[in-house]
Amino acid sequence: MKRLAILVAAALTVTAPALAQTQTPAPTVTYPGYGRVINLAEAKTALAAAEAEARKNGWNVVVIVVEPTGALVAAEKMDGTQYGSIDVATGKAETAARFRRPTAAFQQAVKDGNLNSIFTGAMALEGGELLIIDGQVVGAIGVSGATAAQDGQVARAAAAAVLK
Repeated sequence: MKRLAILVAAALTVTAPALAQTQTPAPTVTYPGYGRVINLAEAKTALAAAEAEARKNGWNVVVIVVEPTGALVAAEKMDGTQYGSIDVATGKAETAARFRRPTAAFQQAVKDGNLNSIFTGAMALEGGELLIIDGQVVGAIGVSGATAAQDGQVARAAAAAVLK
């Protein structure tokens, strides 16, 4: 019995380092930290940029701006936008703010077969973007009303308008 234990221990000693070398470590992902809360003037800048991008392309959308906590700061519903987009845009903004990443990341995860994000309540549709000032998350914007890719385009235009 002692001999078997010694053989097993010796085998583990030899093979454990080889096994450890073959395992690929998980990638390290960093997200920007939370900063101050977006103010109303900055939120209005984001709304104006989003509306301009949507109008330029002939899209009717709802635009929601939230604080890092997901609390509402400002909202706009363009004429002709379906009412269901209010809740979708809100979900996109809240998801981006609370998880500190664009909602497109969750959409891609679902496409890749990882459904964990939707079990957390995250909105897995493109159109939610972080609002970053001085390298810190001050809020997020959610857009809904067009296709997910078009919503994302509008949200990125708005985020770029407040980026400092």
